[in-house]
Amino acid sequence: MRGRWSLTAVALAAALVLTGCTSDPLADQFREGSGKNYIAGDGTITVYDSAERGDAIEFSGETVEGEQYDSADDAGKVQVVNFWYAGCAPCRVEAPILQEVHEAVDADEVSFAGVNVRDQAGTAAPFEKEYGITYPSVLDVETGEAQLAFAGRVPPAAVPTTIVLDQDGKVAARVLGQLKDASILQTIIDDLLAEQA
Repeated sequence: MRGRWSLTAVALAAALVLTGCTSDPLADQFREGSGKNYIAGDGTITVYDSAERGDAIEFSGETVEGEQYDSADDAGKVQVVNFWYAGCAPCRVEAPILQEVHEAVDADEVSFAGVNVRDQAGTAAPFEKEYGITYPSVLDVETGEAQLAFAGRVPPAAVPTTIVLDQDGKVAARVLGQLKDASILQTIIDDLLAEQA
């Protein structure tokens, strides 16, 4: 009798553990067979007042083209940082929007950088060519250092995520998920530039 009770308790505990797993978004996507292979953000835009921006963030790494990128080289500029990877459908939709704003801004005042979170150069380079991306992207799949630099303040939990740093390198805004319109990003940039005017 005692053995049967122990076996029942073990089975019940296992069932509870398995039930807890059902709330995992990645597991849910796997079960539904959607093939998304990412956690999609909802496009929420968060803008932080200057007093809430925390410490400056710096990151560096090797780009898709095999060059070295260091965000410190863009100190004093508004910096737009987009987290992406080639197989991400929303990344493909927003890529032309990011490039449009990149081309519209003054490069002396605003910089753009991508952080590719999953791909090697051979996968990322065709994406950049197809969508006409001309700003650099750091390949972060091996080290995760760029993602780690942002982890304490506003972790880019969903891909895509776009983070805008102010002229002091502090997180001023985050778009969690696909950027829907160029005017949204342009307004954030303009507001940050106006702070220093």
